[in-house]
Amino acid sequence: MLKVGLTGGIGAGKSEVSRLFVSYGAVLIDADKIAREVVEPGTPGLAAVVEEFGADVLTPEGALDRPRLGSLVFSDAGRLAALNAIVHPLVGARSAELEQLAGPGDVVIHDVPLLTENGLAPLYDLVVVVDASPGTQLDRLVRLRGMDETEARNRMAAQATREQRRAVADLVIDNDGPLEELEPQVRKVWEQLRERAAEGR
Repeated sequence: MLKVGLTGGIGAGKSEVSRLFVSYGAVLIDADKIAREVVEPGTPGLAAVVEEFGADVLTPEGALDRPRLGSLVFSDAGRLAALNAIVHPLVGARSAELEQLAGPGDVVIHDVPLLTENGLAPLYDLVVVVDASPGTQLDRLVRLRGMDETEARNRMAAQATREQRRAVADLVIDNDGPLEELEPQVRKVWEQLRERAAEGR
């Protein structure tokens, strides 16, 4: 089994790269998806978030009000650290459980947005970074996700810098261009990952 950490800044196109890897046969463990699951209604994770941030972060139905929580943490490093201290250990435990289900020759892609920020690179055999310039990231967040520019800049500022991400990368996928330029790069990286996985059997 080859354990690959996949990361990239918000708006860099990491989700599209994940989708392509899965289409080639990768086993995907999506930290963002797991992060949502561990704070669903009735979970210990949600109880801990409410204890830390108060019941104002819940919707009337009792689910986590993500936009409200986001507005509290993305402009306040201390509050963000408090949230991460609750969620990240739960995500790590669940990711490990899912990884155990993969086969010996599989390429397991851990899609981890905050891999660099949380010093997680040593957990993986290889780290793949999806890279885009800050200008490209900002344009995608505003144009494609409908964020206002201030929110987009705050979210970008809460993450590692481009240089910090590239410093932990074993392989970099450049996604500054159009979508059709992305697929050949991802396929090339996939072939390298398959070779490494085969060698490690």
